[in-house]
Amino acid sequence: MGQFFCQKKQMVNGLPIEWAVYEKALQALKPQGEFLFVGHLLQRAYQRYAEQLALIGASRCITYRELYIRSVMVSEQLYALGIQSGDSVVVCGENSLEFYVAYWAILQCGGIAVPVNTYLHERELTHIIYDSAPRFIICADALHEMFTGLHERSLIKDSIELLRLSTLVNWDLVLTQEHIEAADTYSIPQRDQDELALLLYTSGTTGLPKGVMLSSRNIMTNVAQVAARFAMCGLSAGERIFCVLPLFHVFAQNVCIWTPAMTGSAVIVVQKIDRKLILQGLRHKPTLFVGVPALYGLLCLMKTAPLESVRLFVSGADMLPDKIRLAFSLIYGRKIASGYGLTEASPVIAIHYENNDDLTQDVGSPLCELVCDVRNDEGESLACEQVGTLWVKGDNVMMGYYHDPEQTAKVLSDGWLNTGDLATINFFGKLAIKGRLKDVIIHKGFNIYPAEIENVLLRHPGVVKVAVIGHEESLNGQIPVAFIAAKVQGDELDRELKTLCMHNLATYKIPKRFIYVDDLPMNATGKIDKKQLRVY
Repeated sequence: MGQFFCQKKQMVNGLPIEWAVYEKALQALKPQGEFLFVGHLLQRAYQRYAEQLALIGASRCITYRELYIRSVMVSEQLYALGIQSGDSVVVCGENSLEFYVAYWAILQCGGIAVPVNTYLHERELTHIIYDSAPRFIICADALHEMFTGLHERSLIKDSIELLRLSTLVNWDLVLTQEHIEAADTYSIPQRDQDELALLLYTSGTTGLPKGVMLSSRNIMTNVAQVAARFAMCGLSAGERIFCVLPLFHVFAQNVCIWTPAMTGSAVIVVQKIDRKLILQGLRHKPTLFVGVPALYGLLCLMKTAPLESVRLFVSGADMLPDKIRLAFSLIYGRKIASGYGLTEASPVIAIHYENNDDLTQDVGSPLCELVCDVRNDEGESLACEQVGTLWVKGDNVMMGYYHDPEQTAKVLSDGWLNTGDLATINFFGKLAIKGRLKDVIIHKGFNIYPAEIENVLLRHPGVVKVAVIGHEESLNGQIPVAFIAAKVQGDELDRELKTLCMHNLATYKIPKRFIYVDDLPMNATGKIDKKQLRVY
C-alpha cells in the first residue's frame, strides 16, 4: 500500500493552509534551528502575550504576566530547596491554577515534570514514585495526608521531600516591581531538545504503569502539529479553551497547557467533571471544548448546557459512540470532531477537521509530517481499507519507556511506533480506528471488533453504557460477552437486544451472554476499564 501522510490541499502563499501554519509554528519554536526546551514556552508567552488572559479559574483570573512571575517565584523556592537541572518532580492534584504554576515552575528549573493520576491505587502510585525517583512530590492539600501516610509506612523514601501546592503558591502575596524584575532576569536552563523533559505514566491497562519519556522535540513538534490542525478547523490564536479533562492526562496537557502558551490562548480551568462546575466554567464562553465520550454523554444528559460560544468540539482518548454523537447533534445541533492519539505520540495523531457525517471511527488524515502505515502480523504493509495494526512515524513519537528497554523494543522500530490499535487507511489517506488489538475477539478464526457490537447495542434507548469483551471457551476459542448498564433490566430487554443484534450483526458477532450491571467501571480519563471486566 505504501505510507500515508497529511495531504496538502487548500493553499495560501504557495503553501497549504495547514502546512503554512505548521511551518510558521516550527519557526517560532526553533528560533536557532533547534527546538526550545519546553521550559522556555511560558517565558516566550510572557514576552509576547503578557497582558492577555492565561487562566480563568473559579475564583480568579490571571494574565500570562502573572502566571510567569508566580511560576518563577516557585522555581526559586525549588532552587532554594536544592533542585537541580534534570531532577524529576512529581506533581499531583486536581485541575487548578496552582497546578499550572507548579508545572511550569518544575520545567523552568530544568526539572522533569511527572504529573500523576490522582485516582491511582496505592500500589500503582508507589510504583511510579519508585520508578521515577523524584526529588520532590508536590501535591494538593486533599492528597497530602495520603502521601504523608506513604512516607510514614516507608513506602516512599525519606529523601523525597513532600510539598503542598497551597504553600508554594501564595495568592495573598501581592506582586511588586521587585518580583517583576526578578522574573525578567530569571535564567531558564537550556536543556537539549532530545533530553527527557516530561515523564507520563500510562494508565497501566496491561499491568503496572509504564513511564512514557517525552523530549522537547516530541512536545514542540506536536504543539506545532495541533496548532496547524486547529487552524484547519477554523481556530486561531487567542481562543478560550475549556479545560475539564484532568491535567495529568497528556491530551489535556497538549491542548490546555502547551498549545495555549504557544498561541496566547486563555484556558478556562474547571476542577473536575462535575455538572455544577462545568456550568460555572461555561459562563466564561469557551470557543474550544475538548472532552472524552463520557463527558459528551454527560452534556447530553444535561440537555441545556450553554454551548453557543463553542466553535469546535473535539473528542479524544477513546472511541466516540455513534449514539452519543447523534444525541449531541439532536440536542445541541452541533457536531463533534473525532480525534485520535496516544501518550506515546505526545499524543495527537489525527483530528477530523472536516467534521462531517463520517462514522465516528473516522479520525481524518494524520497531522503534518506524521507518516502512518497499516501492517499485518508479519510487519507487511496492507492495501487500502484492509484492517491491520497502525504504525506511525514522526518527531512527536516518544523517546521510549523509562527504565524499560524490553517494552520499548516491542513498540519502537527504526523510528516507527506500534500503536497497538487496529485501523484502516482509505484511498484519500484518512484513518479509521477499529479498536485496540488486545481487545479483538477471535472466534473460530474470525476477528470480532467489540466497538462494532457496542455501537449496535447502544442504539437501544434503554442502554446507557456497554462494553464487549472476549471470554475464553474451550470449544470455540473466544466468545463475545456484553456488559450492559441499562435503565431497566429483565428478560424483555434481553430479547430486544438479541433481536437488535440479529438485524445488524453477523451471527458469530452476536454476544453469547448479556451481563447486566448497575454501572461500568471507568478510569480517570473517562474510558470503560475493561481490565476489571475481564476478571468478573
